[in-house]
Amino acid sequence: MARKDLPLIRFYDQDFVDVYEQSWNRIDSAMIKGSTKNGFAKEFFVYEPSGVINQTEAIFSTFFLVYSNGCYNSSSCLDNFYAKQEADGAIRGVYSLEDGRPILTEENPEGVLPPLFSYAELNIYHKVGNKKRLKDVIEILCRYYDWLEEKFLAPNGLYAVTPLAGGRNCPLRAEAFYPIDFNCQQAVNALYLSAIGELLNDRDIGFKYKKKYFSLKTRINEKMWDEEAGFYFDLKKDGSLLRVKSCAGYWAVLAELPGVDRVDRMVKLLSDENEFATEHPFPSLAACEEGFSPEGRRDLGDVNPSLVFMIIKGLEKYKYYETAREFAIRHLYFILEVLNDEESPKPDLYESYSPSEAAPAAADGTGFPRRNFLPYACLSTIALMIENVVGFYISLPKKTVEWIMPSLEETGIENMLLKRNKITIYSNKSGRVGAWEIRLESDKLYYFTINILNSRKKKTLPIPSGKCSMLIDKM
Repeated sequence: MARKDLPLIRFYDQDFVDVYEQSWNRIDSAMIKGSTKNGFAKEFFVYEPSGVINQTEAIFSTFFLVYSNGCYNSSSCLDNFYAKQEADGAIRGVYSLEDGRPILTEENPEGVLPPLFSYAELNIYHKVGNKKRLKDVIEILCRYYDWLEEKFLAPNGLYAVTPLAGGRNCPLRAEAFYPIDFNCQQAVNALYLSAIGELLNDRDIGFKYKKKYFSLKTRINEKMWDEEAGFYFDLKKDGSLLRVKSCAGYWAVLAELPGVDRVDRMVKLLSDENEFATEHPFPSLAACEEGFSPEGRRDLGDVNPSLVFMIIKGLEKYKYYETAREFAIRHLYFILEVLNDEESPKPDLYESYSPSEAAPAAADGTGFPRRNFLPYACLSTIALMIENVVGFYISLPKKTVEWIMPSLEETGIENMLLKRNKITIYSNKSGRVGAWEIRLESDKLYYFTINILNSRKKKTLPIPSGKCSMLIDKM
């Protein structure tokens, strides 16, 4: 591995372990230094060949960098954007690596991309435990939210922005005047800003953004849900539904907008071969759509790891843990096949993949899909690996580690750093008694929850410093 202090995983399929370790090795080369000319951080993670820093890529990259045990700074890539905030609160989505200037286009003149900084910051807080950082960034995040609201909130209570602002560029959604993904992303933004405000004991911020969240939630549920299709859609300028079924609708699940009945209907679509249950889950565009590309053309059916990550994190919100894990494993097997294909002239980790076979997404002559594209690929090979395949959920402020296991397997994690507390947790069959046991090792006290789904066993225990073990049958 790149650095000896990184956490290790145990899993019964060695290929999964190998791609996890290989991903950390590759990250070393993606850390670059800022300059006085561009005004960026001393060291930060970026996909350098693009020549820019991209807001969406920076935000998503924090979700795996937080597991580096401090070897890599998980937040400096966000600080690059905060340092560029303008007087009115604006933050542009793309800046030049050469000189730090914003890159604006005719199609996206305000340079807006998914507003998910607060979502990333709260996750960093739970994995790194730095409350002071929340105090340092909360004003920046609030001013950014308020700028978006002032600039794009329409009289009907929804956000009218270019479809590019949601992070995708599907030609079938060109008529979207109120994009479902961006509106849900702004709801996520409000939800997590409210949570940060409450953590900081700032009741004004907590109440202000909770009110904005519920206002958006109501508008989206009233105007953007189609009862017949059981799905969320974009709206056209006249307020009618643009019935193009894409992964964009699943941002509503991550934003915790639908009730249980609606979520159940949306989850069923993920297992429907005519919808999102392609061989490699999940296609950016539903298979039933006329423009669907089995080869995986960009935003017309390609499998993008950032969208897979978003959907799986949404499933967790409604406790679909086993379903989320099954999809994560299936997705990773396709990534592994492409990476380990000895007959392929270009085996690698890709920006996007084919929905119908173990292959990269269809090339379009613009460099898509990019090779060695770690900002998205490592969401799968590191973040999903730890959280959904192995099953660990960590909160440093709460001093808790929850291990959600569908069934008993030989798996676990070693040398995971909880601030200054290094822990090791793994399960195996005891040679002495032939029963399943969990072995634990830590430097300090923490609280450990084991949740074995198929046997409905869940227990929380204080784990003292040192080494110990527990027999599952005795729980």
